[in-house]
Amino acid sequence: MISIIASDMDGTLLNEKMEVSEENAAAIKQAQNEGVHFVVATGRQLSEAKPLIEKFGIQAPMITLNGAAVYDVDGKALDMVPLHRAAVTQIMRELNLAHLYYEIVTIDGVVSNSRSMHIQNLADLLSNTNPDTPFKLAVTLASARVELMDISYVDDYQELIDDKNVRILKIIAFSNDGQKKLQPVADKINKKVEVAITSSSQSNIEINNVRAQKGIALQHFADGLNIPMSQVMAIGDNLNDASMLKIADTSYAMENAHTEIKKIANHLTVSNNENGVGKAILEQLKTNRQ
Repeated sequence: MISIIASDMDGTLLNEKMEVSEENAAAIKQAQNEGVHFVVATGRQLSEAKPLIEKFGIQAPMITLNGAAVYDVDGKALDMVPLHRAAVTQIMRELNLAHLYYEIVTIDGVVSNSRSMHIQNLADLLSNTNPDTPFKLAVTLASARVELMDISYVDDYQELIDDKNVRILKIIAFSNDGQKKLQPVADKINKKVEVAITSSSQSNIEINNVRAQKGIALQHFADGLNIPMSQVMAIGDNLNDASMLKIADTSYAMENAHTEIKKIANHLTVSNNENGVGKAILEQLKTNRQ
């Protein structure tokens, strides 16, 4: 019996056009009509994630920024897990030494020190998440997505550290050289500070407070509803989904998922461009009715 369904967005719920397909939306609404709680679990921030599902008539609680910020269906904050300021300083030092471009996500949105780099890396992410998407289309989609985001630009990230009112929820670093460049830096950071480091694509690493993980947030969400994890289903495609796929008794990997995610999940569905989320949901709803 499935009572909660949690789904990632990029490469999972969203197709190559960064949209929720009619089939996926219909399956989600059917699940909700049958009393199943649907929750989005994403690395995105609320302001860029919520409009994407509301556009297709879906209302749902949201685990955002990999679990650093959790909101109810009305967008009210339920939990915030920021990075400690001392940890941010250490992380920034290592990223700067490695000459990596990175962005900082605060409670007020994404902060970048380069608009052109932001668009380029967003396009790389979209292209990597959806291999069939031409890079020119990815750039167009990235440029359009920037307009939806709460993003600001600074000359020096140090001003965020110096402002005691700023709460930093996530740091995301990028490299066109992929994990061979990023992983050694992640290893250095892990040796110096206790954080959770995952990735949503081969070209980035995402750094959160060690308590800000999708799996931990999903556990708290289920506990709040007094629903055991044996009745929880999670769907994802990349490494930042691993913690929730491990903790949910029923877990689905997308056909386009990272190899490690396919090893973790106990079910496989078709790709994000073939309505994999909708098919997985309908499969479990059928089981619920038996």
